[in-house]
Amino acid sequence: MDDAGIGWIAAIIIGGLAGWIASNFMNTNTGVLANVILGIVGAAVASFLLGLLGVSFGGWLGYLVAGFIGACILIAGARAVRS
Repeated sequence: MDDAGIGWIAAIIIGGLAGWIASNFMNTNTGVLANVILGIVGAAVASFLLGLLGVSFGGWLGYLVAGFIGACILIAGARAVRS
């Protein structure tokens, strides 16, 4: 989050938005808290994975995209484990 130049409050808001978009995209019914957690943890996961490929995001929009990608990865992983 520090690399993206956003604070904790912004990370929570953007993470919640990213988690909500991902839950709608992946057709899951998660609550607000789960959306925030999915978005924030998803952004960390996606930033790490994309960093291995040499791709980096910056700013609010980059954090939103990374959160969306990571949240989709986490939702897909949870579905795979539950099946």
